[in-house]
Parts: sequence; structure tokens; C-alpha cells
Amino acid sequence: MRSKALAADRATPRANAGLRAAAWFAVLFLNLPILFIVLYGFTTDDQSYSFPPPGLTTRWFGVAFGRADLWSALWLSVSVAFIAMIAALILGTLAAAAMYRFSFFGKESITLLILLPIALPGIVTGISLRAAFDLADIPFSYWTIVAGHATFCIVVVYNNAIARLRRSSPALIEASMDLGANSLQTFRHVILPNLATALLAGGMLAFALSFDEIIVTTFTAGQQTTLPIWMFRELVRPHQRPVTNVAAIIVMVITFGPILVAYYLTRDTQDVAGSGK
Repeated sequence: MRSKALAADRATPRANAGLRAAAWFAVLFLNLPILFIVLYGFTTDDQSYSFPPPGLTTRWFGVAFGRADLWSALWLSVSVAFIAMIAALILGTLAAAAMYRFSFFGKESITLLILLPIALPGIVTGISLRAAFDLADIPFSYWTIVAGHATFCIVVVYNNAIARLRRSSPALIEASMDLGANSLQTFRHVILPNLATALLAGGMLAFALSFDEIIVTTFTAGQQTTLPIWMFRELVRPHQRPVTNVAAIIVMVITFGPILVAYYLTRDTQDVAGSGK
């Protein structure tokens, strides 16, 4: 028995070293391509992705910032993401409250339907939305893009809200009702404060997902050009590759902020309404 214990003790450092090596490999595998995109945003070569770059320059940032079409696409992406986030916060929160509060026949089926837009491939969601807009004779516009993005943004908010509600103590709601509060007052003063960080985190993630969405946007946009679509079109122009890399850096900076905020908002929220996260 002692020899087995000693062998296990000797094997533990090797196992830990192997796990650390595997973790670092995964980190590099996921993030090294992103670092190359940042590097090629500063290259002096405007046609190839040679490594190492022949030289470094910041002139492509000036070229990108001087492109009016890039700023127009950027503003469109930001505004669509913001409106989609607001719609997702309202509808996702209401859906989560209803699914948490009530039990009825077919509840599991409705839950599946709510989660379906984010579970399906984006191209399936895009084709179905385009077919629905065609059948309803709705012209493709800014609002069809918002509607398309809201379909999967709602799921993100719903997941955060329903998880927080399931870990909240129902005794708080019962106590509020016993003290004379009506449903609206209970929601405003008891439920909403408990959901605040979960909703803010879900909203930030929804904004980030909407901002860099391209597949659903391709099927729901008319003549509008969001930033991801603009980048996709610029890739076919060999002399514009560094400008496209600069646009990718802008996307990373804008989406990194909301994701980081969402992470910090939910990282230390172990105690919510008296029970669990």
C-alpha cells in the first residue's frame, strides 16, 4: 500500500505538468490567430501575409479611420446591437419570469422553442427568417436586421435570467406578497434587484454577439452594410487586407469590453437571494 501511495505521489507532479501543458496549448491554439491579425494590422506589406512582416507601420489605422464607409458600417453595427440588446432584455426577462413562475402543459416544448435560435446553425436561422419576411411581405431594412439579431440575443438573456431565478429563494417573493406588495412592486423591489447583474451580463453578451454577427445579417439585410459584412467584402480586395485587419482589431476591442464586464459581473455572485448563484 505504501509503495502504491509513493508511486501516486511521484505521478502527481507529472500529471499536473501535463495538464498545464495541455491548458497552455489550448490557450495558444485559440488566441495565436488573433495575435497574428493584430500583427498584420501594422504590416507594411499590403498584399501578403508573409511572416515575419517586412516592416511595421501605423499608417493603415489612418487609412481605415479615413474611410467613411467603415464608420457608417461601424455605427450601423453598434446601433443594431444596442436595439437588439434592449429587445432581448425585455423579452428574455419576461420569458424567464413566465417560465419560472408558472407550470403548464407543454412547458418543456416552449423552453426548447426559446432556445432553438441559438442552438441551430446561423444559416438555418437566417434562411428561415428570410422566408418568413418574404411570406409576410416585409421589406428588408434596418429593422429586419434587428429582428434577426434579437432572436438569438433573447436566448442569452433568458439563460442568464432563468438560471438566477432558479437559484433565488422563493421565500422572498412570498414575504413580499405577505407584506402587501402587489405583483409589480414585488418585481420592481425584489425580483429585479436580484436579477440586476445577471441581466446586465446577459445584455453585454447579447450586444457582443449581435455586433459581430454576419450569417444571420446576410439573410436579413437589404442594402445595409454592417461592419462584419463590410469586412467580408473587403477581404476580396488584396490591397485592402491591412485595412480589414484594422477593422478586425476594432471589432475585438468593442466586443472584448462587454464580454469582460459580463465576466466580472457574474464571477463573484455566489450568494443571491439567500441561496446559490
